[in-house]
Amino acid sequence: MKTLLLLRHAKSSWASPELDDHDRPLNPRGQRTAPLMGKFAAQQGLLPDLIVSSTARRAQETTRLFVDESQFQGEVRFDEQIYLADVSTLISVLNDLPESANSVMLVGHNPGFEELVELLADHSGPFPTAALARIDLPVESWQQIGRETSGDLQDLYRPRELFD
Repeated sequence: MKTLLLLRHAKSSWASPELDDHDRPLNPRGQRTAPLMGKFAAQQGLLPDLIVSSTARRAQETTRLFVDESQFQGEVRFDEQIYLADVSTLISVLNDLPESANSVMLVGHNPGFEELVELLADHSGPFPTAALARIDLPVESWQQIGRETSGDLQDLYRPRELFD
């Protein structure tokens, strides 16, 4: 069995509309929430073997704040394919993961993450910023994940439900 954790980037800033979407930073709320999710994940035993993040600035900042607060000691990678990826691209990213990692966290974006949760765990609904989903997948290899894979959504942690 493999475990997939999906962390949507924390709330981003629209204060500088001239910035390219890829370069938007986190806003103050996002800067507070990302480390809270890191601390929560560590407390709940939800730290993966590997973290793979989008290269977008808001995703990289979310990843760094999460890693620092959770004291994650594993490998962190940045993959440009995750930036605004659709489901097919996200499945391709999953298929390329190292088999040595039994639990992997992707840090990225909607609508791809919402659609991936719906596809893999038959769960539809909002996936807000800084939310964390845990999906258990009945596969032995990341290469086995495809559109027919049926996993089990263990939980979807939403920051507002945890910290407000």
